[in-house]
Amino acid sequence: MNSIPQHLTAFEPALTSECAISLVMLPRITDERGCLSFAESGRHVPFDIRRVYYIYGLSEGAARGGHAHRECERVLIPIAGEFVVWMDDGRQRRRVVLDDPAVGLYVPAMVWLDLTDFQPGSVCLALASALYSEADYIRDYPTFKRASRAASELYEIELADAFL
Repeated sequence: MNSIPQHLTAFEPALTSECAISLVMLPRITDERGCLSFAESGRHVPFDIRRVYYIYGLSEGAARGGHAHRECERVLIPIAGEFVVWMDDGRQRRRVVLDDPAVGLYVPAMVWLDLTDFQPGSVCLALASALYSEADYIRDYPTFKRASRAASELYEIELADAFL
């Protein structure tokens, strides 16, 4: 188990500055019985947790994700095993290996995710900022690219206005 996934260090923003993708270092309490980790809204997770789901029982070669969310934020935690998360903000694509149950990955809205290379027995826990809503999903990559470009241009305009 790596304590810090490949290509990122603790709380290092990835991709563009407005994305703020980062690692979430969860407490790890260890004694002779084993380990316990936990996550709390507002303390370890930067949003109120509205939904919890988990991915497990994957067949060999299976991939998950393949979408972005317009508003929903997530923290992904590898409860068991190891898998790769590909993140794309419309400008750059980054890869991180998650393999430590005390290290989660914070993913803001408008980041396309692909989860791949699941080891047998892997479990991915997801903490989400919103209840399920199909309207929040962008499942078509060209549509995502157009939406992310528009959002980025709006961010740059707002940033420029802030300095006037």
